Amino acid sequence: MSEIEKMTLESESLIDDRLNKLKELMPEVFSESGIDFDKLRLELGDEVDEGLERYAFTWPGKADAIRQSQMSSTATLRPRIEKSRSRDGEDGSFDSDNIYIEGDNLEVLKLLQRGYHGKVKMIYIDPPYNTGHDFVYKDNFGDTIENYKEQAGLTGQSNADTSGRYHSDWCSMMYPRLKLARELLSDDGVIIISISDAECSNLKSLLDEIFGEKNFCGDVLWNSTKSVTNTALISVSHTYNFIYFKNMDYFVRNRSEFRLRDDGEGFSNPDNDPRGPWKADPFQVGGWRPNQQYEITNPNTGVVYTPNPGCSWKNDYAHFLELEKDGRIVFGSTGEGGPQRKRFLTEAVNRGKVAKTWWDDVETTTNGTQLVKKLFDGVAVFDNPKPVGLIRRFMELATNKDCIVLDFFSGSCTTGQALFEANYEDSGNRRLIAVQLPEVLNEDSFAYKAGYLTLCDIGEERIRRAGDKIKTELEESNRQLKLGEGPKQLPDIGFRVFELDESGIEKPEPGQLLFDVVKPDRSDMDIVFEMMLKWGLELTLPVEKSEAAGYPIWSVACDELVCCMSRGLTIEALEAIADMEPRRVLILDSVLDDTLKLNAVQIFKHAGERMGCEIELRTV
Repeated sequence: MSEIEKMTLESESLIDDRLNKLKELMPEVFSESGIDFDKLRLELGDEVDEGLERYAFTWPGKADAIRQSQMSSTATLRPRIEKSRSRDGEDGSFDSDNIYIEGDNLEVLKLLQRGYHGKVKMIYIDPPYNTGHDFVYKDNFGDTIENYKEQAGLTGQSNADTSGRYHSDWCSMMYPRLKLARELLSDDGVIIISISDAECSNLKSLLDEIFGEKNFCGDVLWNSTKSVTNTALISVSHTYNFIYFKNMDYFVRNRSEFRLRDDGEGFSNPDNDPRGPWKADPFQVGGWRPNQQYEITNPNTGVVYTPNPGCSWKNDYAHFLELEKDGRIVFGSTGEGGPQRKRFLTEAVNRGKVAKTWWDDVETTTNGTQLVKKLFDGVAVFDNPKPVGLIRRFMELATNKDCIVLDFFSGSCTTGQALFEANYEDSGNRRLIAVQLPEVLNEDSFAYKAGYLTLCDIGEERIRRAGDKIKTELEESNRQLKLGEGPKQLPDIGFRVFELDESGIEKPEPGQLLFDVVKPDRSDMDIVFEMMLKWGLELTLPVEKSEAAGYPIWSVACDELVCCMSRGLTIEALEAIADMEPRRVLILDSVLDDTLKLNAVQIFKHAGERMGCEIELRTV
């Protein structure tokens, strides 16, 4: 009898992925027993480092940290509809394209690999700074879900600076998370990480190893506080923000995609040019180019100019003559200097401007604290959150209107509020994935006394209130439309909440026969989303309960996946499902007998032949 393939309940294995890539590149180094390392060394030639001394970044526990990133997960994400919100701000609905996940980000990053591999445009994280007072995750190789629940229940767990492995513990926490994060980035993806002096050098070394030094874009120094600490010898007023590309080559080819909006500062129109305000750019560039060496005479003074030694004019002579004829060459603000080229404001807006590494023109941490306090009716529910303006600036640099933004140390969820506001401003469709450990708050904190028991309670409530604020502003704006203006559309201000938990599928002990593998505390929807996750479908796809020949089914994304989980399955129902032309079908083993199993295999095989593609049939 034909058997139906069992559903894989483990997350994507990075090891398998790398082995497959290596096999495509160098099939000759593989043997029946695995990799022939002697042959691999021969193929690599002089690239093999056989010396005892070498430059390397290491610490006690690094090997375990690497293995943590390679271990697959059998956990799942359970939908929490009662905590979720619809696209238009109605509580208890599950149609939003934004996701908020309560759970240990190491496990969550593993679970997201199948559905979101290579799809995330921007990652921003503000991880623990390892100051000796902040929360630092303690990973282990045992029961990862039990370990996660234990951590979530701890209050104020810190990595004390008296620990013998103070920096090592922090590096071991960050390494596997960054490794997994890189896999989620798209080829045009960017990761931005805020950090303080305590671990900036170690973080830079981690990022160089994982992302590659050549993909380092820059370190933005943000003037994060204006106040002065009198107790310190030097009052620290900055925060580091490391920016790495997934693929530097992409951004070299597409420079214009990584720009800030030009606000028009410095533009004017002293000569009443009909093309509008302009700014004079230098016409000289560094580097000697033979076809860009010529004399330029200032018509106002008769002075003849040539490029400085080792420099060239910006364009060749023919192009210069075109610019001169077009009125784009000027000679200083008084007409008495060397040649410059007009750049019009309309061009600058389209082109944008290059970001600098020193930012003192965005909000400070104090502004971030005041904003959250105002949003929560005067209650200080979170200490020192990043200001929305800072994250908005990063989004301006690194995102487009339709992309995924991930924050897996989401804290009070500044990233979520920034994303909502960015979409409201430019009618974008950026989608959020926020991940946060539901750390229990200290009972003496203002947040706990205000009714917020975990950090996730604060994050979810913040984006709920931020969405309400946008909805109120939009309704007021649409009531005061000017003649000819159309009403502005409300962006997606909702979010689907998921909770990390162990798999809903019972794993039988050796020799044990389980008739029903679904755990008694799990709903059909729990199992549907677990199958979506393990099959690599995005968690925001629409899920509907329907019928096929009178049999209840669950349909994902218009029959991309059909799940059969109720008793009473019939051949007529199987044929009706096949007529729906699904791409994937899941049937619980407990609802199948031998006859139905045989018929299911044949029915979906023939349907796949009609469709011209195989229907993936699985069971659990």
